[in-house]
Amino acid sequence: MLSNCQTDWLAKWATYTPGRFFLREYETNREWTYSEFNKCVNHIVEKLINENNIRPGDRLAVYSTNNIEYAALFFVCVRTGAILIPLNFRLMPDELNFLIQDAEPKFLFYENIYKDNLDKIPSIKNIHHIIPIETISDYLNSKVTKRPKDFTGNFDFQTPVMILYTSGTTGTPKGAIINHKMLYWNAINTGLRLDLNSADHTQGFAPFFHTGGWNVLFTPFLLHGASHTLLKKFDADLILNLMEKEKATILFGVPTMLQMMADSAEFQKADLSTVRYAIVGGAPMPIPLIEKWHEKGVFIRQGYGLTEVGPNCFSLHHDDAIRKIGSIGFPNFYIEAKVMQNDNHECGIDEVGELWLRSPVVTPGYWKNEEATRSSITDGWFHTGDLVKQDSDGYFFVVDRKKNMFISGGENVYPAEIEKFLYTYPAVKEIAVIGIHDDKWGETGKAFIVLNERYKISEKDIIEFCKGKIAKFKIPKHVAFIKELPRNEAGKIDRIKLKELHIKNT
Repeated sequence: MLSNCQTDWLAKWATYTPGRFFLREYETNREWTYSEFNKCVNHIVEKLINENNIRPGDRLAVYSTNNIEYAALFFVCVRTGAILIPLNFRLMPDELNFLIQDAEPKFLFYENIYKDNLDKIPSIKNIHHIIPIETISDYLNSKVTKRPKDFTGNFDFQTPVMILYTSGTTGTPKGAIINHKMLYWNAINTGLRLDLNSADHTQGFAPFFHTGGWNVLFTPFLLHGASHTLLKKFDADLILNLMEKEKATILFGVPTMLQMMADSAEFQKADLSTVRYAIVGGAPMPIPLIEKWHEKGVFIRQGYGLTEVGPNCFSLHHDDAIRKIGSIGFPNFYIEAKVMQNDNHECGIDEVGELWLRSPVVTPGYWKNEEATRSSITDGWFHTGDLVKQDSDGYFFVVDRKKNMFISGGENVYPAEIEKFLYTYPAVKEIAVIGIHDDKWGETGKAFIVLNERYKISEKDIIEFCKGKIAKFKIPKHVAFIKELPRNEAGKIDRIKLKELHIKNT
């Protein structure tokens, strides 16, 4: 095991290939070589050390859309030992307040478009340094002429780099600790499986509050000296145009995004001949969509991962995309996998059980949550909560997702979180939320509600109650009022029967 942190790859490439193109921001058309961006980061580190006394272990929260300043703050954390806390800008103030209370950041960098929300977050008052992210723009726009001191990260492999919050099945988000070791081995796994090299280029549009924004391609590309164009959001037409113009080699997205791109009028016109394959996660892609991309010459590589492990854990080779439709393939190089019926029994062929993973890319645990850590990790094996099976050829298939989670437009949605919120509505006596099929978003939420006596409300009332209080992607798109919720023999809500009820009434 390496004794010191080896993830300051920006500094390495700034030495080895200083003039190589590294990063471009589409909206402003700013771009940097490895050497240029390395100097910019050193300027920002120097400023934060001298003016704000940033120290190892300090939490540095960011409330912003994707931008170059955000990327620079990631490298600040790599070099100073501070811990990046990406905040989901789609969340409502009450939801953000919980994250800030839990992480206790010393710094908050916010984008000016969110300034008006700060007064609505009570825990903001406990943060020592609240800084508009735009204040570091001068250090990235070559307006600082003096030569900065050279800073490089040199921390133990166990040192945390960031905390990524995932919505929990209990309705309370948990902060998954991401350390240097995870970044290193995830980048190694990804590079081996995808044949990454320094000539690779991609467009990055996954939000930085997701592990996908950092760890599907950004950090693995960084290890290999490859390049990115950073975008604030997904735009099907724009990305197709940029892929052709910039000669992209790899695309990453969820099936909903690839469907939108395939439906675009630009799809047939775009020259995607430089693209080796598209990396797809979040849900299986339907065969007609796979075939449409294959006809375009872009092969589909489906995979599986999660914030707490990697996230690049499994990959299905594009040669098997149709033959093994629905499969997540095999574990990546430095990942062990087993399917467990319970803590003591490993499943056989085609036997459904919980997927356990062991690897250097497993999180050391959840921030300030020893109980969740203990319940999730046994002797280094992470219990994913996902039900899978392995066929006779060794291919893995996901049978069900974590507990009752569903994915809407690439966003993980946990029914317990929505249910917990809707119980604050006086009219609601009982509630259960399930994910149902949606042509555009893959899945959306449907709430089954038992009303308290004397109340008579509509579907619109429920949806209006949610607006402005929980993120839009969490708001149920459909509401059904029923006399009682079906329950199984153990007295628990029977969500399978709810899905059957939904199908019966559609």
